[in-house]
Amino acid sequence: MTRPARLARYGFADNGARATDLLGPGGLRLWDTEAQAPVDERAAGLLEALSRAADPNLALRQLHRIVEAADRGGAKAGEELIGALAADQGLRRRLSAVLGASSALGDHLVAHPEHWRTLATGRSGLPPEADGGLADFDQLTVPALRTAYRISLLRIAAADLTAGRGLEPTMEALSRLADETLAAAYAIAVAGLPAATPEPRLAVVAMGKCGGNELNYVSDVDVIFVAAGDEDLQAGTTVAARLIEICGQVAWPVDAALRPEGSRGPLVRTLASHQAYYRRWARTWEFQALLKARPAAGDLALAQEWIADLAPLVWHAAERPEAVADVRDMRRRIIDNVPKRELDREIKRGPGGLRDIEFAVQLLQLVHGRVDETLRGGGTLPALRALVTGGYVGREDGETLLRGYRFLRGVEHRLQLQQLKRTHTVPDDPDGLRWLAAALGYTALPGRDAVESFRSDWVGHAANVRRLHVKLLYRPLLEAVARVPAEELRMTPESARKRLEILGFADPAGALRHLEALTGGVTRTSAIQRTLLPMLLQDFADAPEPDRGLLNYRQVSDKLGSTPWYLRLLRDAGPVARRLARVLSLSRYATDLLTRDPEALRLLAEDAELQPRPRESLRDGFAAAGDRHTDPVKAIAAVRALRRRELFRVACADILSQGGDLAPDRPLDVDEVGTALSGVTDATLNAALRIARRVKPAPEGLRFAVIGMGRLGSYEMSYPSDADVLFVYEPPPGIPESEASAAAHAIAEEMRRLLNAPAPDPALGVDADLRPEGRQGPLVRSLQAYRQYYERWSKVWEAQALLRARFVCGDDDLGRRFEELADGVRYPAGGLTREQVVEIRRIKARVETERLPRGADPNTHTKLGRGGLADVEWAVQVTQLRHAHAVPELCKTRTTEALAAAAEAGLIAEADAAEMAAGWTLAARVRNALTLVRGRPTDQLPRHGVELAGVVLLLDGGDPGEFVDRYLRLTRRSRAAMERVLES
Repeated sequence: MTRPARLARYGFADNGARATDLLGPGGLRLWDTEAQAPVDERAAGLLEALSRAADPNLALRQLHRIVEAADRGGAKAGEELIGALAADQGLRRRLSAVLGASSALGDHLVAHPEHWRTLATGRSGLPPEADGGLADFDQLTVPALRTAYRISLLRIAAADLTAGRGLEPTMEALSRLADETLAAAYAIAVAGLPAATPEPRLAVVAMGKCGGNELNYVSDVDVIFVAAGDEDLQAGTTVAARLIEICGQVAWPVDAALRPEGSRGPLVRTLASHQAYYRRWARTWEFQALLKARPAAGDLALAQEWIADLAPLVWHAAERPEAVADVRDMRRRIIDNVPKRELDREIKRGPGGLRDIEFAVQLLQLVHGRVDETLRGGGTLPALRALVTGGYVGREDGETLLRGYRFLRGVEHRLQLQQLKRTHTVPDDPDGLRWLAAALGYTALPGRDAVESFRSDWVGHAANVRRLHVKLLYRPLLEAVARVPAEELRMTPESARKRLEILGFADPAGALRHLEALTGGVTRTSAIQRTLLPMLLQDFADAPEPDRGLLNYRQVSDKLGSTPWYLRLLRDAGPVARRLARVLSLSRYATDLLTRDPEALRLLAEDAELQPRPRESLRDGFAAAGDRHTDPVKAIAAVRALRRRELFRVACADILSQGGDLAPDRPLDVDEVGTALSGVTDATLNAALRIARRVKPAPEGLRFAVIGMGRLGSYEMSYPSDADVLFVYEPPPGIPESEASAAAHAIAEEMRRLLNAPAPDPALGVDADLRPEGRQGPLVRSLQAYRQYYERWSKVWEAQALLRARFVCGDDDLGRRFEELADGVRYPAGGLTREQVVEIRRIKARVETERLPRGADPNTHTKLGRGGLADVEWAVQVTQLRHAHAVPELCKTRTTEALAAAAEAGLIAEADAAEMAAGWTLAARVRNALTLVRGRPTDQLPRHGVELAGVVLLLDGGDPGEFVDRYLRLTRRSRAAMERVLES
């Protein structure tokens, strides 16, 4: 084996030559060049320790330099170090880790080789103290302070790299070291005053990361200087300036730019001057900075007095009209100031970086800390934990931010420790990335190297941090709370009555009784309600009937208030409270569902829960629920309960999709609502069929299928839609037709009975009227009977009805064969004859005159009115009947898909297709909204009133009159386009 290969297993990647020179007889004498192995077991142990360093080559070079420097300082000093490393395993680990992670600390040890002893294990067997206290500092001189600082920093770094003690102890140790350094520099500065000058009363207030006890390795230390009175200004300014100078020589720059007027203002102000400035001139970011203020050095009592005096201003800053926007704008400006070439690599200021977490936490502190004193801590992590504990941040979100913060700060620490330089940018060169990944403890895994693992974690954390930053910083709940004065957040009867009158409740006295019932007493439940209700009242007031929204909220709270999760969910889970307010105040349909199934409220907590479940998942879940019960009544009750839950899911997603910041990540459009409702119906019918077949045993081998028709078949169901179906069966061989028919008929009747039985959920009507011969024909037919009927007796309207036929549930093979049979009828060879076209037009005219309800306004009837759903569907279906035999792209059950295909094929003018698509989509949305608002089916859009206002709020929030005008305009154009298609 070659020398490089021998040394490569220790991580010395320089082709072996340089490593051999440093380790061999002319160097550290740890490597036998003849045997190509360590000289002894102690040497092997030291090589193993060096190999585990972030950069083994750097660690080896640094160690060699230290030994050489030690030898220059005294006989056998280098041998003493090597011997100590061999004998002291803790020293070996700590020194190797430091030398491989920090070239700057290595340089310090080269300059002061005797300082390796500060890392040695004590006689008690414990590692050296690394809590941030200044080590061996007994002389008030700058050189002594510099040495003490570096020794303490060396110990903190060693503990950080090897002790596995976590981020927070390291930050606290670095912050304590900063405090003690400031105090020592203060003492040196005071000692340097002229003899006749009395010591001023001067406070050094830590700000920023130091104030929050979360300092990193290399950072400006932000401070504000406060003098007690005018008599302390001159001497205090001298001490402050000298302190800044000393700290710059010893450790890091001291930055006093957070003081009033920044760098343009005086370095030191009196307590009274500070008070005057903050009361009159301070901007939001200055109060935000005060969240981290903490006494650090000098007159600590004066610092505490200054903090206490400004606290009331801090905790009312969020009530400024511009406060929330100011914090958001400041964050955006920070991102804008990052050079574009560094934006994706900036772990502090860039998107998904540390500033995202800090700004989100600080804004929540400013808003909620007005009445909750547990949120008034300075550190980001303690404040974040308090926000989670108090329910202002969800537990999962809080834990994700905690992990993200620890990861990003860990990366920042390793970057800065390398050269003790201020940096927050991840390197983009391969060597730098490899070093960083190793410094963070990443190792190669099968199929994935350390850099890839680091990148994956970094991207994941940054994405989560950015997502939660946006969620917390921009959620409407935050602005709603900030707009409520602190006095009103306390919900006294006087403030509540006054606010109800201002908000326009129709019955302020009744509303007040609801509030008193919800917030009265001293229980934790009433306390949380007192926090929530001031925010929710505005949402109720924005609805057409605020009193109804509050009443619905009380009813839900009465049912769920004693459960341990209800109010915690409202307070913890981001937008849940305001989402609930929108649902309760705008939709009787969803409110009725929720009062019957209050636990469905949990669906509002996560955006993922507001997405329709996949069709197969619904089928399997509904079927399993029914199969768990042998009693058909209990079985269908379980299935209908699941249906009720899914209807609530879809309804809430629909209601919230136009809710601005309350909308889920993927708002539902009307096509997705139709698909979701059709999927729920498919699953319900499938489960009901399984139950019916258990209740009504049939001859073995009897095949049975349910065919979806109408809106069910086209995946365009709305909330009030019945399930239009056909029932088809196929008798097993050897079974008389009459016996099979009776069995199939019993199954179909049992399905309808189960689904039409009274229950606390919206009924699902099973309508088989589109079967051959309508209500006069048999409820169930065999596939052969359908074939015979369609071949001999089928009328054009039945072919039209089959355009939306699809297999829903039951026997797959039978269902597919029915679809094949339907294809020959609905896509007739040669298209339609002239007589058939005339017949369709005649039927269309009759439908318009006979089926439109008496007294209905044809201009605003969404289903049968001019330019509404039926108009567009007839135009599309006529086009399919005419041309689908020649244009396979038209063979679709969905109206909008078939319309698009017709336009693509040039069968319908693109302008006409666009007009009809716009009319159909608006009519479908309005029809759904009407049911959501009223709680019962209707197809008539009112011209005025609270129901119209509710529909408009659900759809776009504009002016109701303008909305009706737009509806009339779009449907008029849709009607004209339909007429052109039918007449072509």
